[in-house]
Amino acid sequence: MKRLSDIKISALDLVPVRADKGPAHSLRNSLDLAQHLEKFGYNRFWVAEHHNMDGIASSATSVLLGYLAGGTSTIRVGSGGVMLPNHAPLVIAEQFGTLESLYPGRIDLGLGRAPGSDQMTARALRRERSGSADDFPDDVLELMSYLGPRTPEQKVIAVPGTGTHVPIWLLGSSLFSAQLAGMYGLPYAFASHFAPRYMHEAIRVYRNHFKPSDVLDKPYVMLGVPLVAADTDEQADYLATSVYQRILNLMRGQSLVQQPPVETMEGRWLPHEKAAVADFLGLAMIGSPQKIRAKLDVLLEQTQADELIFTCDLYEHADRLHSYELLAQLAQG
Repeated sequence: MKRLSDIKISALDLVPVRADKGPAHSLRNSLDLAQHLEKFGYNRFWVAEHHNMDGIASSATSVLLGYLAGGTSTIRVGSGGVMLPNHAPLVIAEQFGTLESLYPGRIDLGLGRAPGSDQMTARALRRERSGSADDFPDDVLELMSYLGPRTPEQKVIAVPGTGTHVPIWLLGSSLFSAQLAGMYGLPYAFASHFAPRYMHEAIRVYRNHFKPSDVLDKPYVMLGVPLVAADTDEQADYLATSVYQRILNLMRGQSLVQQPPVETMEGRWLPHEKAAVADFLGLAMIGSPQKIRAKLDVLLEQTQADELIFTCDLYEHADRLHSYELLAQLAQG
């Protein structure tokens, strides 16, 4: 049976923007977090493409990855993910081929098929392109061809990009990408940090459809997990109220800038909203190290995941660093 000490742990940073700070502060914190996690022994550090959200500062994902990779030396950095319908595959191949050329062996390219924004923003991003999630399977193959070796008949090449073999991951919160990742023989990351309901089914579909490839000879599953670790359960519950407020505002279509923790959420949400936030955070690890260890042991026993990638959107940067440090101590036994 797998335990936390048997697997790799990683981090997905949503580069949260505080209510009293701006994006520049968030971006500097992201690099500081990556540098600390490198020392703590984390495997990879990913950021996600989101647009038109005032509380998330990672919209220019490949630019941010260059900043993060340049400020670290060993930890893998990557996208969790790039929303491929927003981009021409050649552009992404050139961007990540450039990153891989500058920081060889450290770049990951996680791909999603959602726009990472609302439809109005998606149109503003694409302008004349008719990008669609329906094109995703073909776009992934096109992107893989740009990053692989050049073939004699290939007329369009990515420079940098060709022959870099940047590792591609498929990300998803439903069953579509799970099946596609299996068919293409690619590693799969499930977005259980916000959509845990279909996690077990997605893992089953991925493993059942998996075909060995030049990339993998067997399935590789990574799961997203929300994290709020503190010295005591009571402190973790208090810090988690910042996360609850952020998700509640997301559901209400309100500002996503981070809010400080509060003593209680009573009076701040309606019963159905409380239930919806709880469903969103169904896989959340909130508590002391002892409590989190027990929950993670159950998760790994049930899923046999190969890697866990944790999100931790706490208001104070110091609390976030401490949360990840406590987890690293657990992972090291």
